[in-house]
Amino acid sequence: MATIRLHQTTTATPEQFVAALTDFGPGRSEVFGRSADGYLKVHSRGTDQADVTEGSGGIWERLHYDWSDPSRVVLTTTDSNTWGGRSGHTYTFTRRPDGKTDVDVVVVRDGKTFKGRAIGAVLSVAGNQVLGKEFEKTVKAIEARG
Repeated sequence: MATIRLHQTTTATPEQFVAALTDFGPGRSEVFGRSADGYLKVHSRGTDQADVTEGSGGIWERLHYDWSDPSRVVLTTTDSNTWGGRSGHTYTFTRRPDGKTDVDVVVVRDGKTFKGRAIGAVLSVAGNQVLGKEFEKTVKAIEARG
């Protein structure tokens, strides 16, 4: 199992970040590179939660999104062709006195297949570098929307 911790400081507000995270419309892949439009399916959506399938490159996962806490969004993997166990993502937002926002992300990848375990092993070593670059792109895309 791989646990990757990422951090970025952004000019986007927590509200802008949550709005981007919970925008499941077309073009999601422009903000989240690992969420191809062809995989995206919203099963249900409420005021502060959603059940969504997304993925890319042959890897998909069904996620329960919970944004009931305005300073935190939790994505729990409920089904996947690759990930199981405690897999998911947690985004935590902290407002700074200078108007910026600290965004901390914890990504857990618990492989349930050979492919998942192999990718998890790679992420244990290079996850910060690989996912960190994607996260930087996401932050810049959200800032550009704002």
